Amino acid sequence: MTIVKDKVGVVSCSGEDLPEGTISRIATRLVLEKLRPHDTVTICLPLFLAGSEDERAFARVFPTIAVDGCDKRCAEVGTKEYSGKPVAVIVVSEIMKKYPHLKTKSRDNLSAEEKKLAIKVAEEIAAKVDEILGRKK
Repeated sequence: MTIVKDKVGVVSCSGEDLPEGTISRIATRLVLEKLRPHDTVTICLPLFLAGSEDERAFARVFPTIAVDGCDKRCAEVGTKEYSGKPVAVIVVSEIMKKYPHLKTKSRDNLSAEEKKLAIKVAEEIAAKVDEILGRKK
């Protein structure tokens, strides 16, 4: 799946009622700031849903990854409705199944396990960015 674009948008879950929402946002920040800072930009889900044409236009033009905390998939649904289907969807609750030893407990103060989970999610996002941009890492 190679799409010729120089940036990938990442729209993260904004849910705050589950720890997985916090994990999705932290993982997204890790990708934006540390793992793929020159390849990614964030799309603000609340602005996107509120009607920001800048946010929606970016997601129409550039490949976009939706990062959702749970199976409600709000980031995916919103992106699909207003800009088109995201090129990839990453769901924290699904990734957690690969790492049953990493448990989530808090929405506010992440434990060492939750931080490790955020890193695992960030690595999956970064791998998807590489795939979208046609890079092998």
